Amino acid sequence: MSDNPLRSELSQLERKLVLLISDHQKMREELKVLKNENIELREQINRKAEEISGFQKQDKISKIVNGMVVNSNHSAADLSHMLNEYIIEVDKCIAQLSE
Repeated sequence: MSDNPLRSELSQLERKLVLLISDHQKMREELKVLKNENIELREQINRKAEEISGFQKQDKISKIVNGMVVNSNHSAADLSHMLNEYIIEVDKCIAQLSE
C-alpha cells in the first residue's frame, strides 16, 4: 500500500516535468523569434540612420549651393566647377562609408 502514494507522487512529478519541458521548448522558440525580430529591427534602424545621414548631407549641400549663389560674385562656370568638386568629394565620402 505504501507503494501506491509514491507512484502517485511520481506520476504527478512526471506530468509536471513534461509540462515544464513543453513550456521550456515554447520559450526557446519564442526567444528565437524575438532574437530574429530584434536583428531585423536593428538593421532597419541602421538603414534609417543612413537615410537620415544622406538627407542631412543633401540638406547641407543644398544650403551651401544656395549660399554660393546668393553670396557669390563667381561666374556660372566657376559655380559649376565648384559644385562638381563638391559632388566628387561627396562621392568619395559615400564610397568610404560603404566600405
